[in-house]
Amino acid sequence: MIDQRAQTLLKTLIERYIADGQPVGSRALSKYSKLDLSPATIRNVMSDLEELGFIASPHTSAGRVPTPRGYRFFVDTLMTVKPLEREATSEVEGKIKPDQPQRVISVAAQVLSNLSQFAGVVLTPRRASAFEHIEFMRLSDSRVLLIIVSPEGDVQNRILFTDHPFTSTQLIEAANYLNQNFAGLSFDAIRERLKLELHEIRDDITRLMQAAVEASSEVISETSEGVVISGERNLLENADLSSNMDQLRRLFALFEQKTSLMQLLDVSTRAQGIQIYIGGESELLPMDDMTVVTAPYHVDGRIVGTLGVIGPTRMAYERVIPIVDITAKLLSSALSQH
Repeated sequence: MIDQRAQTLLKTLIERYIADGQPVGSRALSKYSKLDLSPATIRNVMSDLEELGFIASPHTSAGRVPTPRGYRFFVDTLMTVKPLEREATSEVEGKIKPDQPQRVISVAAQVLSNLSQFAGVVLTPRRASAFEHIEFMRLSDSRVLLIIVSPEGDVQNRILFTDHPFTSTQLIEAANYLNQNFAGLSFDAIRERLKLELHEIRDDITRLMQAAVEASSEVISETSEGVVISGERNLLENADLSSNMDQLRRLFALFEQKTSLMQLLDVSTRAQGIQIYIGGESELLPMDDMTVVTAPYHVDGRIVGTLGVIGPTRMAYERVIPIVDITAKLLSSALSQH
């Protein structure tokens, strides 16, 4: 799209802007690009890059700043990722070790935040949409306690309200039928088989089983995904993100509601390797000046979640990317050994 000279100047401009946070003028570009070009030539190239939407001119300065499109071209084409310094690598290796899953996930979020000086975020592992074991306990003529054991060993309870009074023997028979025939299957598969296989069973028992499946599905869904965030204060203290009250409100809403953030991280679980979401490119990001760098993590080779760093678009991508990458690999290793 743009020639080598323009690419060099764009790369130089973005690197200087990331480093200094100030609009970059032609004199600085001449100095740092090491290209033997006249100021007039540099200004012409900058004008062309501005027309293409890679850079913009703030009203208060003669210099230029990158746009989201410029950052995208930079990270996809121009950037050189640097190996993470040994001290930082040792910190990650020293903290992310096989441990209780929830603890090591929280530690991973803290490590991402500490090393990047932005916010670290981890989408917790997806749980199987299935049950391992179900039990019914009669509470009264119209209430039955449903006990659900997930494949991960978590136990959840839910009270079912019934139109029919069930005996303890009937409840045991219904639980045995579900456990023997449906344990480990997805809830969608169970629903289909219930429709086909339960014609010969009394309607009231069938309704009980269907209610149990629906309740179990809701319980597993409610506990299946969450997001752990560390270092939100780093963003609130970042001038690029907190420069006005409207941006601050949207930033607080992102952390409080978490829905958009979880959707973004969920999308990332379906991608391989590092993904970079820049400001205005994604409807899931509430601010043009925000970037999320993500990577999936695995348990025994299967993608179970995503982690990443949330920060301003003006971030040192070449350093943040290896931080996210090594943290994902070490978290995968720790959870696989657990």
